[in-house]
Amino acid sequence: MKLLSKKKIKNISDDYDVLIIGAGPVGCVIAERFSSVLNYKCLIIEKRNHIAGNCFDTTNKKKLLYHKYGPHYLRFKNKKTFKYLSNFTKWNDANYIVKSYVNRDFLPFPINLNTLENFFKVKFKNPKSAKNFMKNKKVKYKKINNSEKYILSNLGKEIYEKFYKNYTIKQWGKHPSKISHKIAGRIPIRYNRNNEYVNEKLKKMPKHGYTKMFETMLKNKNINVLLNTDFFEIKNKIKYPKYTIYTGLPDRYFNYRYGKLKWRSLKFKFNTYKKNFLQSCVQYNYPNNYKFTRKVEIKHVTKQKSPYSVISKEYPNSFGEPYYPINDKENIKVYEKYKNLISKLAKQNIFFEGRLATYRYLNTDEVIEQALKLFDKIKKKIK
Repeated sequence: MKLLSKKKIKNISDDYDVLIIGAGPVGCVIAERFSSVLNYKCLIIEKRNHIAGNCFDTTNKKKLLYHKYGPHYLRFKNKKTFKYLSNFTKWNDANYIVKSYVNRDFLPFPINLNTLENFFKVKFKNPKSAKNFMKNKKVKYKKINNSEKYILSNLGKEIYEKFYKNYTIKQWGKHPSKISHKIAGRIPIRYNRNNEYVNEKLKKMPKHGYTKMFETMLKNKNINVLLNTDFFEIKNKIKYPKYTIYTGLPDRYFNYRYGKLKWRSLKFKFNTYKKNFLQSCVQYNYPNNYKFTRKVEIKHVTKQKSPYSVISKEYPNSFGEPYYPINDKENIKVYEKYKNLISKLAKQNIFFEGRLATYRYLNTDEVIEQALKLFDKIKKKIK
């Protein structure tokens, strides 16, 4: 990987085979695949002053690694994705445990038997007895078409009010009745004593951090990176090469032809403490207290040895960097219009990929898996 200055980007079509907009996970994976498999020359243009996108992690004054844009809990549904990333990093086993602060107590989340017993002050002999107990709590609906109905129909009003309702309002700026049921459906509901945050068994954290992993991925002489550069400021000055991969906002690419897509953003507050640990697990949710949604002590999963620890607080808002697509009817309708334009660009070998470009709520492993699939799709068409 070589870092370039803006002066050297006038003739992209002559100097490079692939132009990649965005140095996040998708951009890094695409560049690595094209450069190592096909020996293509790649240029990545990134508006930030670093690679790795929102996975970017760095060290503070105490040399403690932390996730600048919020925690990224890497888990794998597909072992092929894990094997691919293993070429660029060693791993730490990760134990993602989350608790919600409810009724002045920290209860396991997602909801499981332990949560239900502590919340309702009862003891269940087995999962069947718990299901029978909860059966009387559930609200019946003919159609489940939003997050409120999804939770009420599965867990009843009391759990909904204490664990989900206010957290959703803070996180999305909308009432759960206005949010797709798919959002609430991302969080598992268990009738066992599994306290893990995710269902996937393969849970890992890059041993030396995400940034180091992506830096290793880009260690190829065929890859050049241009940081601190807004693609749209130079868009009309460059000639497109054989292939272009765009990972940014779809509405921005088309100059907001059909209007702006809405996103939820986050503000972070970091504090460093001279203490080994302050929390009992990596994440505390605060559905009903404070303006922030969660406190994260990432050291639980980075496994660093240090007398210090970093706590981050997350404050959702509607301004700033885009993090989460708001998949309500209005925004989905707008995105479908952009999607039609995107499909036409594919004929010109301009492809949109990633959470931003496809306006989807994707986990990190899913983002990387999609990038690998896109490369394989393109490679098959190359004669």
